[in-house]
Amino acid sequence: MGHLGFLLLLGDRALSWACYEFSPSETLQSAPRPERFAVSARRFSRVPAAMATLLRAALRPLRPPPGHREPAADVRLRGARRGTGLLYPEHIPTSPLQKVLLAAGSAGMALYNPYRHDMVAVLGETTGHRALKVLRDQMKRDPEGAQILQERPRILLSTLDLDKLRSLPEGSLGQEYLRFLDVNRVSPDTRAPTRFVDDEELAYVIQRYREVHDMLHTLLGMPTNMLGEIVVKWFEAVQTGLPMCLLGALFGPIRLRTQHLPLLVSELIPWAVQSGRRAPCVLNLYYEQRWEQPLRALREELGITEPPMPSGPWPRP
Repeated sequence: MGHLGFLLLLGDRALSWACYEFSPSETLQSAPRPERFAVSARRFSRVPAAMATLLRAALRPLRPPPGHREPAADVRLRGARRGTGLLYPEHIPTSPLQKVLLAAGSAGMALYNPYRHDMVAVLGETTGHRALKVLRDQMKRDPEGAQILQERPRILLSTLDLDKLRSLPEGSLGQEYLRFLDVNRVSPDTRAPTRFVDDEELAYVIQRYREVHDMLHTLLGMPTNMLGEIVVKWFEAVQTGLPMCLLGALFGPIRLRTQHLPLLVSELIPWAVQSGRRAPCVLNLYYEQRWEQPLRALREELGITEPPMPSGPWPRP
Protein backbone atom coordinates (compact mmCIF):
# COMPACT_ATOMS: atom_id res chain seq x y z
CA MET A 1 0.00 0.00 0.00
CA GLY A 2 2.91 2.35 0.65
CA HIS A 3 3.36 5.22 3.10
CA LEU A 4 0.87 7.54 1.37
CA GLY A 5 -1.70 4.77 1.27
CA PHE A 6 -1.27 4.10 4.97
CA LEU A 7 -1.66 7.82 5.72
CA LEU A 8 -4.87 8.06 3.71
CA LEU A 9 -6.22 4.92 5.38
CA LEU A 10 -5.46 6.46 8.76
CA GLY A 11 -7.34 9.59 7.78
CA ASP A 12 -10.21 7.49 6.46
CA ARG A 13 -10.47 5.63 9.77
CA ALA A 14 -10.25 8.84 11.78
CA LEU A 15 -13.08 10.42 9.83
CA SER A 16 -15.14 7.25 10.09
CA TRP A 17 -14.82 7.32 13.86
CA ALA A 18 -15.51 11.06 13.77
CA CYS A 19 -18.88 10.35 12.18
CA TYR A 20 -19.72 8.21 15.17
CA GLU A 21 -18.17 10.38 17.86
CA PHE A 22 -19.91 13.52 16.57
CA SER A 23 -23.34 11.83 16.77
CA PRO A 24 -23.89 10.78 20.39
CA SER A 25 -27.55 10.09 19.67
CA GLU A 26 -26.61 7.15 17.44
CA THR A 27 -26.88 3.64 18.84
CA LEU A 28 -23.94 1.34 19.28
CA GLN A 29 -25.18 -0.65 16.30
CA SER A 30 -24.35 2.31 14.06
CA ALA A 31 -20.76 2.57 15.28
CA PRO A 32 -18.07 1.79 12.71
CA ARG A 33 -17.09 -1.87 12.80
CA PRO A 34 -13.52 -3.09 12.33
CA GLU A 35 -14.45 -5.05 9.21
CA ARG A 36 -15.52 -1.84 7.52
CA PHE A 37 -11.90 -0.72 7.57
CA ALA A 38 -10.61 -3.68 5.53
CA VAL A 39 -9.19 -1.89 2.51
CA SER A 40 -7.90 -3.80 -0.46
CA ALA A 41 -5.67 -2.32 -3.14
CA ARG A 42 -8.64 -2.27 -5.50
CA ARG A 43 -10.82 -0.34 -3.06
CA PHE A 44 -8.02 1.95 -1.89
CA SER A 45 -8.30 4.12 -5.00
CA ARG A 46 -11.64 5.33 -3.63
CA VAL A 47 -10.23 6.41 -0.25
CA PRO A 48 -9.92 10.17 -1.00
CA ALA A 49 -13.57 10.41 -2.08
CA ALA A 50 -14.61 8.34 0.93
CA MET A 51 -12.69 10.63 3.27
CA ALA A 52 -14.36 13.71 1.87
CA THR A 53 -17.79 12.08 2.23
CA LEU A 54 -17.05 11.02 5.80
CA LEU A 55 -15.86 14.48 6.76
CA ARG A 56 -19.06 16.01 5.44
CA ALA A 57 -21.02 13.45 7.44
CA ALA A 58 -18.94 14.21 10.50
CA LEU A 59 -19.69 17.90 10.29
CA ARG A 60 -23.40 17.54 9.61
CA PRO A 61 -24.46 16.91 13.24
CA LEU A 62 -22.39 19.93 14.32
CA ARG A 63 -24.11 22.49 12.14
CA PRO A 64 -25.82 25.47 13.83
CA PRO A 65 -29.31 24.86 15.28
CA PRO A 66 -32.43 25.24 13.10
CA GLY A 67 -33.36 28.84 12.47
CA HIS A 68 -29.75 30.01 12.64
CA ARG A 69 -29.14 32.43 9.77
CA GLU A 70 -25.81 32.38 7.96
CA PRO A 71 -23.92 35.67 8.20
CA ALA A 72 -23.30 37.89 5.21
CA ALA A 73 -20.06 37.27 3.33
CA ASP A 74 -18.48 40.48 4.57
CA VAL A 75 -19.54 40.15 8.21
CA ARG A 76 -16.84 40.82 10.76
CA LEU A 77 -16.04 38.03 13.18
CA ARG A 78 -17.73 39.09 16.40
CA GLY A 79 -19.16 37.20 19.33
CA ALA A 80 -22.47 35.44 18.77
CA ARG A 81 -25.50 35.86 20.99
CA ARG A 82 -25.29 34.51 24.48
CA GLY A 83 -27.21 31.32 25.03
CA THR A 84 -26.66 29.91 21.54
CA GLY A 85 -23.45 28.08 22.47
CA LEU A 86 -21.69 29.71 19.53
CA LEU A 87 -18.76 32.09 20.00
CA TYR A 88 -19.08 33.58 16.51
CA PRO A 89 -21.51 33.08 13.59
CA GLU A 90 -19.84 30.04 11.94
CA HIS A 91 -18.58 28.43 15.16
CA ILE A 92 -18.89 24.64 15.56
CA PRO A 93 -17.93 23.64 19.14
CA THR A 94 -15.82 20.48 19.31
CA SER A 95 -14.19 18.42 22.05
CA PRO A 96 -10.44 17.69 22.16
CA LEU A 97 -11.08 14.17 20.86
CA GLN A 98 -13.14 15.48 17.98
CA LYS A 99 -10.36 17.92 17.09
CA VAL A 100 -7.84 15.08 17.04
CA LEU A 101 -10.04 13.06 14.69
CA LEU A 102 -10.61 16.04 12.41
CA ALA A 103 -6.89 16.85 12.42
CA ALA A 104 -5.95 13.29 11.45
CA GLY A 105 -8.48 13.07 8.63
CA SER A 106 -7.83 16.54 7.23
CA ALA A 107 -4.06 16.00 7.35
CA GLY A 108 -4.37 12.85 5.24
CA MET A 109 -6.53 14.57 2.65
CA ALA A 110 -4.39 17.74 2.60
CA LEU A 111 -1.24 15.71 1.97
CA TYR A 112 -2.96 13.67 -0.73
CA ASN A 113 -4.30 16.81 -2.44
CA PRO A 114 -2.69 20.09 -1.29
CA TYR A 115 -5.26 22.07 -3.29
CA ARG A 116 -8.05 20.88 -0.99
CA HIS A 117 -8.20 24.21 0.82
CA ASP A 118 -11.13 23.08 2.94
CA MET A 119 -9.01 20.28 4.40
CA VAL A 120 -6.05 22.62 4.91
CA ALA A 121 -8.39 25.01 6.74
CA VAL A 122 -9.66 22.28 9.10
CA LEU A 123 -6.10 21.16 9.81
CA GLY A 124 -5.02 24.72 10.64
CA GLU A 125 -7.90 25.27 13.03
CA THR A 126 -7.60 21.99 14.90
CA THR A 127 -3.82 22.12 15.42
CA GLY A 128 -2.97 25.82 15.69
CA HIS A 129 -4.31 26.96 19.08
CA ARG A 130 -0.93 27.63 20.69
CA ALA A 131 0.51 29.38 17.62
CA LEU A 132 -2.63 31.50 17.25
CA LYS A 133 -2.28 32.72 20.84
CA VAL A 134 1.29 33.80 20.14
CA LEU A 135 0.20 35.62 16.98
CA ARG A 136 -2.68 37.30 18.82
CA ASP A 137 -0.31 38.53 21.53
CA GLN A 138 2.11 39.87 18.92
CA MET A 139 -0.72 41.80 17.30
CA LYS A 140 -1.83 43.25 20.62
CA ARG A 141 1.67 44.56 21.31
CA ASP A 142 1.89 46.34 17.94
CA PRO A 143 -0.12 49.56 17.33
CA GLU A 144 -1.07 48.58 13.77
CA GLY A 145 -1.82 45.00 14.79
CA ALA A 146 -3.92 46.15 17.76
CA GLN A 147 -5.94 48.38 15.42
CA ILE A 148 -6.60 45.39 13.17
CA LEU A 149 -7.81 43.32 16.14
CA GLN A 150 -10.07 46.16 17.20
CA GLU A 151 -11.59 46.96 13.80
CA ARG A 152 -11.63 43.41 12.37
CA PRO A 153 -11.22 44.29 8.65
CA ARG A 154 -11.97 41.61 6.05
CA ILE A 155 -10.38 41.16 2.63
CA LEU A 156 -13.24 40.10 0.35
CA LEU A 157 -14.56 41.15 -3.03
CA SER A 158 -17.39 42.92 -1.22
CA THR A 159 -14.92 45.01 0.81
CA LEU A 160 -12.41 45.76 -1.98
CA ASP A 161 -12.81 48.82 -4.19
CA LEU A 162 -11.53 47.24 -7.40
CA ASP A 163 -11.87 50.43 -9.44
CA LYS A 164 -9.76 52.29 -6.92
CA LEU A 165 -7.11 49.58 -6.93
CA ARG A 166 -6.93 49.71 -10.73
CA SER A 167 -6.45 53.48 -10.63
CA LEU A 168 -3.49 53.34 -8.24
CA PRO A 169 0.04 54.12 -9.49
CA GLU A 170 2.05 51.43 -11.23
CA GLY A 171 4.00 49.34 -8.72
CA SER A 172 1.77 50.17 -5.76
CA LEU A 173 0.72 47.40 -3.38
CA GLY A 174 -2.94 47.70 -4.38
CA GLN A 175 -2.29 47.46 -8.10
CA GLU A 176 0.21 44.63 -7.73
CA TYR A 177 -2.22 42.70 -5.52
CA LEU A 178 -4.99 43.14 -8.08
CA ARG A 179 -2.62 42.05 -10.85
CA PHE A 180 -1.79 38.93 -8.83
CA LEU A 181 -5.50 38.06 -8.55
CA ASP A 182 -6.08 38.62 -12.27
CA VAL A 183 -3.00 36.78 -13.55
CA ASN A 184 -3.52 33.75 -11.30
CA ARG A 185 -7.32 33.83 -11.62
CA VAL A 186 -7.93 33.63 -7.89
CA SER A 187 -10.46 35.34 -5.66
CA PRO A 188 -10.22 36.40 -2.01
CA ASP A 189 -13.72 34.97 -1.51
CA THR A 190 -12.45 31.38 -1.76
CA ARG A 191 -11.12 31.37 1.82
CA ALA A 192 -13.12 29.08 4.09
CA PRO A 193 -14.77 30.62 7.17
CA THR A 194 -13.37 29.69 10.57
CA ARG A 195 -15.40 27.01 12.35
CA PHE A 196 -13.40 24.93 14.84
CA VAL A 197 -11.47 27.53 16.87
CA ASP A 198 -13.02 27.76 20.33
CA ASP A 199 -12.01 31.36 20.93
CA GLU A 200 -13.64 34.28 19.16
CA GLU A 201 -10.52 36.44 18.97
CA LEU A 202 -8.29 33.59 17.80
CA ALA A 203 -10.91 32.74 15.19
CA TYR A 204 -10.42 36.18 13.69
CA VAL A 205 -6.62 35.81 13.79
CA ILE A 206 -6.68 32.65 11.66
CA GLN A 207 -9.29 34.18 9.35
CA ARG A 208 -7.05 37.21 8.88
CA TYR A 209 -4.10 34.91 8.17
CA ARG A 210 -6.10 33.18 5.42
CA GLU A 211 -7.24 36.42 3.86
CA VAL A 212 -3.72 37.91 3.68
CA HIS A 213 -2.28 34.72 2.14
CA ASP A 214 -2.58 36.14 -1.37
CA MET A 215 -1.01 39.36 -0.09
CA LEU A 216 2.03 37.31 0.94
CA HIS A 217 2.21 35.84 -2.55
CA THR A 218 2.31 39.42 -3.83
CA LEU A 219 4.97 40.50 -1.33
CA LEU A 220 7.16 37.50 -2.10
CA GLY A 221 6.56 37.56 -5.85
CA MET A 222 5.47 33.92 -5.84
CA PRO A 223 2.94 32.37 -8.28
CA THR A 224 0.18 29.99 -7.22
CA ASN A 225 1.72 26.83 -8.66
CA MET A 226 3.07 24.11 -6.38
CA LEU A 227 6.58 25.57 -6.29
CA GLY A 228 5.30 29.03 -5.34
CA GLU A 229 2.95 27.65 -2.70
CA ILE A 230 5.76 25.69 -1.05
CA VAL A 231 7.97 28.79 -0.88
CA VAL A 232 5.13 30.81 0.68
CA LYS A 233 4.48 27.99 3.17
CA TRP A 234 8.13 28.11 4.32
CA PHE A 235 7.80 31.87 4.85
CA GLU A 236 4.50 31.39 6.72
CA ALA A 237 5.91 28.55 8.85
CA VAL A 238 8.71 30.81 10.10
CA GLN A 239 6.35 33.75 10.57
CA THR A 240 3.38 32.04 12.23
CA GLY A 241 4.60 28.76 13.73
CA LEU A 242 1.34 27.12 12.61
CA PRO A 243 1.77 23.31 12.38
CA MET A 244 -0.27 23.30 9.17
CA CYS A 245 2.27 25.62 7.51
CA LEU A 246 5.19 23.49 8.66
CA LEU A 247 3.49 20.34 7.38
CA GLY A 248 2.94 21.91 3.97
CA ALA A 249 6.51 23.21 3.85
CA LEU A 250 8.05 19.83 4.69
CA PHE A 251 5.84 17.53 2.62
CA GLY A 252 4.98 19.85 -0.27
CA PRO A 253 8.21 19.12 -2.17
CA ILE A 254 7.04 15.51 -2.61
CA ARG A 255 4.64 16.88 -5.22
CA LEU A 256 7.32 18.74 -7.18
CA ARG A 257 8.98 17.60 -10.36
CA THR A 258 12.58 16.53 -9.92
CA GLN A 259 13.98 19.38 -12.02
CA HIS A 260 12.52 21.98 -9.63
CA LEU A 261 14.04 20.53 -6.45
CA PRO A 262 17.59 21.96 -6.81
CA LEU A 263 16.25 25.54 -7.14
CA LEU A 264 13.86 25.01 -4.24
CA VAL A 265 16.38 23.47 -1.83
CA SER A 266 19.46 25.51 -2.66
CA GLU A 267 17.93 28.96 -3.20
CA LEU A 268 14.20 29.44 -2.62
CA ILE A 269 13.84 27.78 0.80
CA PRO A 270 16.86 29.58 2.33
CA TRP A 271 15.56 32.87 0.90
CA ALA A 272 12.04 32.27 2.28
CA VAL A 273 13.36 31.31 5.73
CA GLN A 274 15.66 34.33 5.93
CA SER A 275 12.87 36.65 4.75
CA GLY A 276 10.49 35.20 7.34
CA ARG A 277 13.02 35.74 10.12
CA ARG A 278 13.90 39.30 9.10
CA ALA A 279 10.35 40.52 8.56
CA PRO A 280 8.17 41.67 11.47
CA CYS A 281 4.88 39.83 11.95
CA VAL A 282 3.04 40.23 8.63
CA LEU A 283 -0.32 40.05 10.42
CA ASN A 284 0.51 43.44 11.94
CA LEU A 285 0.27 45.14 8.56
CA TYR A 286 -3.00 46.96 7.86
CA TYR A 287 -2.80 46.27 4.13
CA GLU A 288 -6.06 48.06 3.39
CA GLN A 289 -4.44 51.31 4.56
CA ARG A 290 -1.29 50.68 2.51
CA TRP A 291 -2.73 50.18 -0.96
CA GLU A 292 -0.94 53.26 -2.31
CA GLN A 293 2.43 52.32 -0.82
CA PRO A 294 4.94 51.17 -3.47
CA LEU A 295 5.47 47.43 -3.23
CA ARG A 296 9.23 47.90 -3.42
CA ALA A 297 9.13 50.27 -0.43
CA LEU A 298 7.01 47.83 1.58
CA ARG A 299 9.44 45.01 0.83
CA GLU A 300 12.33 47.20 2.02
CA GLU A 301 10.40 48.01 5.20
CA LEU A 302 9.94 44.29 5.87
CA GLY A 303 13.46 43.28 4.85
CA ILE A 304 12.20 41.12 1.97
CA THR A 305 14.67 40.99 -0.92
CA GLU A 306 13.94 40.01 -4.51
CA PRO A 307 13.37 36.25 -4.81
CA PRO A 308 15.84 34.03 -6.65
CA MET A 309 14.48 33.52 -10.14
CA PRO A 310 14.55 30.28 -12.14
CA SER A 311 16.69 30.20 -15.28
CA GLY A 312 13.55 29.69 -17.37
CA PRO A 313 9.92 30.73 -16.89
CA TRP A 314 8.09 29.79 -13.71
CA PRO A 315 6.27 26.45 -13.95
CA ARG A 316 2.67 27.03 -14.97
CA PRO A 317 0.06 26.91 -12.14
